Amino acid sequence: MPHINTAASPELTPRAILLGIFLAIILSAANVYLGLFAGMTVSASIPAAVLSMALLKALGRSGILENNIVQTAASAGESLAAGAIFTFPAIVILGQWQQFHYMEVTLIAVTGGLLGVLFTVPLRRALIVEQPLPYPEGTATAEVLKAGHDSKANNGAVKWLLAGAGVGALLKFAISGLKIVPAALETAAMVGGKAVAYIGSSTSAALVGVGYIVGFNIAILIFIGGALAWFIAIPIYSALYAGSDPALIAAAENGPAALAWQIWTSKIRYLGVGAMLVGGIAALAGLRKPLVASVRASLNAASDENQRDLPFKWVLVGTGLLTLPVIFIYQQLLGSMVLALPMAGIMIVAAFLFCAVGAWMAGLVGSSHNPVSATTIATILITSLLLLVLGITGTAGIVAAILMGAIVCCAAAIGGDNTQDLKAGYLLGATPWKQQVMQCVGVVSAALVLAPILNLLLAAYGFGAPTEATPNALPAPQATLMASVADGILGEGAIPWFMVAAGVAIGLVILAIDQQLAKRGNTFRMPVLAVAVGIYLPLELALPIALGGLIALKFSDNGKPGKNGVLLAAGLITGEALLGILLAIPAALGNGDIFAFASPVPLLGFATLAISGGLLIAARR
Repeated sequence: MPHINTAASPELTPRAILLGIFLAIILSAANVYLGLFAGMTVSASIPAAVLSMALLKALGRSGILENNIVQTAASAGESLAAGAIFTFPAIVILGQWQQFHYMEVTLIAVTGGLLGVLFTVPLRRALIVEQPLPYPEGTATAEVLKAGHDSKANNGAVKWLLAGAGVGALLKFAISGLKIVPAALETAAMVGGKAVAYIGSSTSAALVGVGYIVGFNIAILIFIGGALAWFIAIPIYSALYAGSDPALIAAAENGPAALAWQIWTSKIRYLGVGAMLVGGIAALAGLRKPLVASVRASLNAASDENQRDLPFKWVLVGTGLLTLPVIFIYQQLLGSMVLALPMAGIMIVAAFLFCAVGAWMAGLVGSSHNPVSATTIATILITSLLLLVLGITGTAGIVAAILMGAIVCCAAAIGGDNTQDLKAGYLLGATPWKQQVMQCVGVVSAALVLAPILNLLLAAYGFGAPTEATPNALPAPQATLMASVADGILGEGAIPWFMVAAGVAIGLVILAIDQQLAKRGNTFRMPVLAVAVGIYLPLELALPIALGGLIALKFSDNGKPGKNGVLLAAGLITGEALLGILLAIPAALGNGDIFAFASPVPLLGFATLAISGGLLIAARR
C-alpha cells in the first residue's frame, strides 16, 4: 500500500507537463554526452525530483505528486538517451552514415521508447505491487520527494546538487575549455622488450561521481574487468604477437601506449563481448520462470475494472501502430516486404522480452545496472546471423541489424527506468496511467532532439578510436562494439572469434564464482555483466569509477552512499556533461581551442580527482 495520503495533491498539471518536457530534454542531452564518453549512464530520477521541487516551488505551491510526475517524464528522456547512444553511433563509426539522419533516428527512438512504456503496463502490477522487488532508485526517489515537503531539507538537497553541477562544469571547462588540465593521465613501458605494461586514468569528475552512485560492488568489478584486460591480457598478447603482427608493429612505432591501445581496440575488448554473452544468457535463464509468472499475473489483473493503468487494449493498438514505421524502414532497407514483416515481428518479441528483463533487473539492482548492452549485443548478433542466412549482407544488412538493436535497446532502457518511476509512484499514491502518459511525453520530447545533439557531438569530437583528425573523439564503447559485431558478420570486418571464446570462458568462471558467493550468502557478488563492462571499457575510465566506489564504501551511511553525496555526484555528472555539450558548439564551428591558453599540466589532473573525491567525502551525511 502507498505510504502517505496524497488524495488532495494535484498531479497532471499543465506546468508539470511543460517542466517535464524541459527536464527530459536537458537530462537526455547530459546522458548522451556521458554515455558516449564513459560507456554507461546513471538514473536521473533523483536529480530530476530535486530540480522539480526547486523549480515548482519558485512558481508557487506544488504537491508531491506533481513533482513525481515531472521526474517521471524527465527520467524517461534520460533513459531513452542510453538506448540511442549505444546503437546509432555504430552506423556512423562504420561509415554507413556520414551524419545522423533526423527522420530515421527520431522514428526509431520514438518507436523503441514508446514500446518500452507500453510493455511495462502489463508488467507493473506483477513487478511492483505483487513482487517484493526493492527498486532502489524508485524507493530512493520517493524518499527524496517525501523529504521535499520539508522546505529546509529541500533547500539543502538543491544546494548539494547545484554545488556538484558548478564544480563539475568548472573542472570540465579547465579540461576541455582552458585545456590546462589533461583529459587523461597515462604511462606505458615495454617490459623485457616484448610485453607492454600500461596504466592510465581519466581526470573526469563525472566518472568519480558515477562510481559513487553505482557503489563499491559494481565499481570494483568494473575495475577488475579493466585489470584483466589491461594488466594481464594485453601484456600476454603483446609478448606473443607484437613482433609478428604488422598492425602492432606499426602501432609500436608511436610508443608503448599506442601499442597497448591498438591491442585493446583490435583484440582484447572482444573478451568483453564473450563475457557479456554469458552474462546476458545467465540473466535470461535466471529470470525465465519469474517473468512468465509475472506476465500471467499482470494479464489477469488487466481485466480488473479498478485497474488504474492505461487500458490494455491501448497497449495492443499502440503496439500494432508502432510496428508500422518499423515495417516501412525495413522494407526500404531490405527492398522486400516479405522480409520486412518477419523482421518487424522478431523486433516486437525481442523488445518485449528484453523490456521485461530490464524491468526485472532494475527492480533487483537498479536502473544503472540494467544489462542493456548485453541484450542489445545479443539482439544484433542474432539478427546479423539471421540476415546472413537470408543472404542479406553489406550496408543494408548492417544498418538493418543495428536499427533492430536500437529499437530493442531503447525499449529495454525505458522498461528498466520507467518501472523505477512507477515504484516511486506506487509508494506515493500516484495514478499509474498519468505516470505512463508522462513517460510517453518524456520519450517523445527526448527523441525529437537526439539527432541534433548527436550531430553536434560528432562534428565537435568524433566517435570511436582517436585519430589525427579527431584526437579527442568520444570513445562510444558500446556503439563501437555493436559496430564490430554487425560488421564482423555482415560486412568486411573480422571478429576475432578466439577472443570471443576466451571471453566466454572468463564469463563462465566469473559466473561460477558468483554462484559460490550466492550459496555462501556473501553480500559481495560478482555479476558477469559488471566485469564484462570493465573489460571493454578503456582502463582510464575504470580507475576513477573505482575511486568513486571506494569513497562510497569508506564514507557512507550504514554501507550505503548518503543522500547528499548522491546528489553531489549527480551534480558533478550533470554539470560536466552539459558543459561538454556547450563546448561542442565552438568545436563544431571549427574553433574548439577558443578558450585554450596553456599546455596541460599533469599535476592538475591529480588535483581534479582529489577535488571531486574530497567533495564526495565532505558530503557524507
